[in-house]
Amino acid sequence: MADLLSIIVPCYNEEQTIITFYEEILKIKSQLSPMEIEFLFINDGSSDQTLQVLKDLEKKDPDQVKYLSFSRNFGKEAALYAGLEYSTGNFITVMDVDLQDPPSLLPKMYKLILTKEYDCIGTRRVTRNGEPKIRSFFAKKFYRIINKISDVNIVDGARDYRLMTRQMVDAILELKEYNRFSKGLFSWVGFETYYLEYENIEREQGNSSWSFWQLFVYSLDGIVAFSEFPLVLSAFIGLISFVVSIIALIFFFIRAAVFGDPTTGWPSMVCIILALGGLQLFCLGIVGQYLGKTFLETKKRPIYILKNKSESLTKKE
Repeated sequence: MADLLSIIVPCYNEEQTIITFYEEILKIKSQLSPMEIEFLFINDGSSDQTLQVLKDLEKKDPDQVKYLSFSRNFGKEAALYAGLEYSTGNFITVMDVDLQDPPSLLPKMYKLILTKEYDCIGTRRVTRNGEPKIRSFFAKKFYRIINKISDVNIVDGARDYRLMTRQMVDAILELKEYNRFSKGLFSWVGFETYYLEYENIEREQGNSSWSFWQLFVYSLDGIVAFSEFPLVLSAFIGLISFVVSIIALIFFFIRAAVFGDPTTGWPSMVCIILALGGLQLFCLGIVGQYLGKTFLETKKRPIYILKNKSESLTKKE
């Protein structure tokens, strides 16, 4: 029996790019022979005609094209998880529909994973040409920071685009946490991974739905999910502030006892109070992030809610 490749494709307002993506995959299908493919598109609460395009595409190619549609926008992480749950292939790949994940790499990825030396063939961008410089700067800093403070290693420039074995995907599905950061989860489960490098490719059509602020919040989610260092940092800042205040208190007491108290003004006192108050709020904010994530986990809410799907799709148990 031929291998089956499940291609998981999250879509959010991507009506312009779906058909182009589908056609590009078909162009390289012969290079994947004898492996068969299935498209699993996830409509993540799009407000345009994405769902209708997917329905029309399924009618055109019912043997290969399937879709899931959420009741609202739950985010890319939820879409990835849903795709993994409903995938049936013994090999699974995750791709962006905007063609920034080059389909031309798939044949090489398939040949590498067939050697059985690797459980996952990932991809990483070695350049960020065409991307705003400030976004590139902060992205590099993020990878440097999280790799220093976290137990998992996330390769700089790594994409979600990767080809995985069923064994690895089943391991990822065991992680049912609500707050998901897939790049970290892919690394956390282990398994042998090899990375193919390529230069950045800009979107074919449309604009990215990720703003700088959304990426910044996403990076904070990754740090909170895979490191307790911010909690240690907040405790350390609190300890240092306490020690400094005790030293200052002793200093001012001795100076007042020996020389008298020449400072009667209040501006310095106000500055000290504001500084210490700011430190306290900063540390409380860090603790609040962890507490908030814990609160969401305890609610046991579903990661996503389906509104409709292809009739032939069933969740893998």
